[in-house]
Amino acid sequence: MQHPLAFPSVIIPRPMRTFYLALLTYWLNISLTSATQPNVLFLVVDDLRAWTGCLNKGYPGEIFTPNIDQLAKQGRLFTNAHVPSPKCGPCRASVLTGQLPSQLGIYGNGQWLHPNHPNLTSLPKHFKQNGYHTVGAGKITHHTAGFNPPNEWHDFQEIEWEDPWDRPKSTYPNKTQRPAPEIYPISGLNQRHHELDWGSLPHTYEYHDPKTTNYAKHFLSNYQGNKPFFLACGIFRPHLPWYAPKEYFDLYPLDKIRIPLGLKPNDRDDLPPSAKRITHSKHFDLISQSAKYKQAIQAYLASISFADAQIGRVLTALKASKHHKNTIIVLWSDHGWHHGEKNHWHKWTLWENATQIPLIIAAPELPQPGISTDAPVSALSLYPTLVDLCRLPMPNQSFDEESLRPLLENPSAPWKHAVVIQHARGSCAVRSRNHRYILYANGDEELYDHTKDPYEWTNKAHEPSSKPVINKLKKFATTQWHDNVPSKNAFHFDPHSYTWKRKTN
Repeated sequence: MQHPLAFPSVIIPRPMRTFYLALLTYWLNISLTSATQPNVLFLVVDDLRAWTGCLNKGYPGEIFTPNIDQLAKQGRLFTNAHVPSPKCGPCRASVLTGQLPSQLGIYGNGQWLHPNHPNLTSLPKHFKQNGYHTVGAGKITHHTAGFNPPNEWHDFQEIEWEDPWDRPKSTYPNKTQRPAPEIYPISGLNQRHHELDWGSLPHTYEYHDPKTTNYAKHFLSNYQGNKPFFLACGIFRPHLPWYAPKEYFDLYPLDKIRIPLGLKPNDRDDLPPSAKRITHSKHFDLISQSAKYKQAIQAYLASISFADAQIGRVLTALKASKHHKNTIIVLWSDHGWHHGEKNHWHKWTLWENATQIPLIIAAPELPQPGISTDAPVSALSLYPTLVDLCRLPMPNQSFDEESLRPLLENPSAPWKHAVVIQHARGSCAVRSRNHRYILYANGDEELYDHTKDPYEWTNKAHEPSSKPVINKLKKFATTQWHDNVPSKNAFHFDPHSYTWKRKTN
């Protein structure tokens, strides 16, 4: 029986079908286009794995991210989004150029993009060259000196570090000196290292992320220019150290902290030698043996909620401004994190915990807002997507991924089968809707079936029945790898003129 509110069936004559299809296509094309070029709010979060309220992959407790969750309701959440590389420097270099690490030859945090590729045009520079007012604050590129030339922006506010005592002058030349708190490390671990610390700073210390979002709020409230704007806002948390105000720790009482679902004893037993070599158990062992594991999880969760609150401040300012009806919002993270899964404590692996990220795009007149898609996508698509949506000319360089416009117009649109994630030179992962295939430089392999094994506990690469799947996914694996470009040590860098000069032997 037909529902009383259902539309009656209509038979459209064949000659008219082409007309209506063309009309629908036209409407979809203009649905993401306004009379004027849209503004862009580009939100980057550091080290945020897929632990949010709207995308909780692996934590069995509640995660408080109301602002990210609300953005997902008004935009398109990509539930199978991954990074081009699970490390800050190469990931951000790739996303901001649209090219994979294998094209750039940048595989680590110690390689500068600009002196090695002076002819490449970054995402903010391309917008600046094409009529946008381009501003930013916080961590957009990798956060040490030499990665973020000021001439790519009309204005940019660098991070004013909350913890300068743990940041050497050689890599943070503009930092303001300040001694560590009287009680340090705050975590209570017997290690004076910022990547092993967490807690709430004393009241006399200021956190750096609110200063970043203050900049974004002020810009949104006061910008009166005639040009559309590109505003980039980089949130440093939940990058270590996991410092956050006490009220965010209070959201997660220690007696309510749960163990991540992906933790399993002996999970490394079926890994090939190459996989075991990239795992690092030192910090995980120290934290576990110090009986601080739940405190560390609490601190990471508190840092997530603190970051979410900063995002909320910016989104509230946008909503209150005259710009909110004509601004594309992008939110993404530069990689995930391991909390002991596969006995690893850090990023920089080719497994799901390190490569999957929250990715949300909200655009004016977005069809079907709040409907997510599980199509495998890469953050590498952000550059071509924004060029497409903002109707800019293509830069004079190739892109290694395509625009996400089809999935913005229709979350069920046909899409490519898989995306590639790259590690050190020669090693990569391929992620489809249902599988993860990993191929290391020496030929070692892993295969995981996510329909039955969401935490990647069972490596099926050597099962005969896996051969057809491996053969299919292997076609996406990278075969051509650029040599490592010279590291920072090959250059003299002047932070005042922001120039690099190649050293001579």
